[in-house]
Amino acid sequence: MHRSRVYAVIIDTPEADAARAAKFWSAALGVDAQPFPPAPQFTTLHQALPGLTTAVQAVDDAPRIHLDIETDDVEAETARLTGLGAEEISRWQDCHVLRVPGGQLVCVLPVESDPEDFQARATVWP
Repeated sequence: MHRSRVYAVIIDTPEADAARAAKFWSAALGVDAQPFPPAPQFTTLHQALPGLTTAVQAVDDAPRIHLDIETDDVEAETARLTGLGAEEISRWQDCHVLRVPGGQLVCVLPVESDPEDFQARATVWP
């Protein structure tokens, strides 16, 4: 048994455009954009989607939006999603990057949110 939930919506933006994109999304959504010092490639869009982390991420890849799924068992959640048709395409730190049917990306990562919030919002999987 493990738990998981959608934790974040990430707006991947080529590094050269990331500051401009963060400024745009901050103004468009009416929220504050704050750098995230532990991971400088991220700019948090505070409370853009209540209950979820929303951020612009500077990447060396194509622009896109992806979901982060947090879990108390990364291996089990990755196996569950690959069993549903996702394909693991890479790993970055503790994160497993999956391409799901339709071509979108999903990152499976260890619990990042407050443990009580995670327990209250996560789905329990057999």
